[in-house]
Amino acid sequence: MPAPIYLDHAATTPVRREVFEAMEPFYGPRFGNPSSTHRWGREARAALDEARERIARCLGAETDEICFTSGGTEADNLAILGPWRARDRRRTVVITTGIEHKAVLASVHQAAREGAEERFAPVTSQGVVDLDAFAPLLGGDVALCSIMWVNNEIGTIQPIPELVRHAKAHGIVFHTDAVQAFAKIPIDVRETRVDLLTLSGHKIGAPKGCGAIFIRRGTAIESLMHGGSQDRGRRPGTENVAAAVGLARAAELAIEERDREMARLAALRDRLEAALVERIPDVMVHGRGAPRAAHILNVSVPGTDSESLLMALDLAGVACSSGSACQSGNVNPSHVLMAMGVPRDLASAAIRMSLGALTTDESITRVAELFPALITKARRLAGVMS
Repeated sequence: MPAPIYLDHAATTPVRREVFEAMEPFYGPRFGNPSSTHRWGREARAALDEARERIARCLGAETDEICFTSGGTEADNLAILGPWRARDRRRTVVITTGIEHKAVLASVHQAAREGAEERFAPVTSQGVVDLDAFAPLLGGDVALCSIMWVNNEIGTIQPIPELVRHAKAHGIVFHTDAVQAFAKIPIDVRETRVDLLTLSGHKIGAPKGCGAIFIRRGTAIESLMHGGSQDRGRRPGTENVAAAVGLARAAELAIEERDREMARLAALRDRLEAALVERIPDVMVHGRGAPRAAHILNVSVPGTDSESLLMALDLAGVACSSGSACQSGNVNPSHVLMAMGVPRDLASAAIRMSLGALTTDESITRVAELFPALITKARRLAGVMS
């Protein structure tokens, strides 16, 4: 039986051997609490500080601008609600888009429950923020703007430098969710001038449950939790030293390998996309006309639905998703595609194939060969279920 094929790297990635080895001592002899003053505590503190410094270097940041979190969702919450609650009270507006990760959208909705006015920047049919429509939304009443760098469902790259430039002209705090962008495209927080940036470890070969947020010096932010002075009071509680060490090692490896690995994945993605377009003439490739990160391909096939196609793929040994892993089990069509103006039937038929370390030439060839027959099966199953 052929080996299974994993095309869901945007959902999570396997922990790298080098990362596991870097973390292992902190589950054993180097177990100290970094807040303790004895030798075990000092050893843990040194490892934590070093991890913070290494992640900062990967972003072009200063060491004290890195705050560890439990992952991307916590980081997004802190990046949005923290500045919102610490804002100048004359600023009452939060700007985002309709294609953000649910962690961002839910945080913005919470800010709205606390009095914020939500403004949504329009996106084009290719899933990119419309710069001409974005600028008029800005003004002295805007407290915060949050726009993701690489979309987690379709892979489109937002023009973050241009968006930041517009926002800074009005003194607006700017956050970007870079969970799918980090180590996929070049990022330098000094050049880009973002105020807050979030990343997640398990997207780059680190364990689940670890992440970080860049908080530019001078950015006013209120902690979401209380009870300790750790991380300069921004995120109190005993730090997960092993996770921080693992995140730092994964980040360094991913940055070191980025150019070579993204070139490899782009070639594989383009080959798979071309094969699907050739063999399934009515397939729709979402975001095809826009700049896209190399690791994500999102398509819809008329006459199918996501559930039927994913079931057929799974039975054939191919793991994909219908979009964000955080929305698994949601029967509604993708909110990202709906915000782009994709018809509901096609949005309900979308699947995301995301490439990574486990993706090989052979696996792409096999998926391309399997797809036409699976489409026929999925269309038949969708007809029975409708």
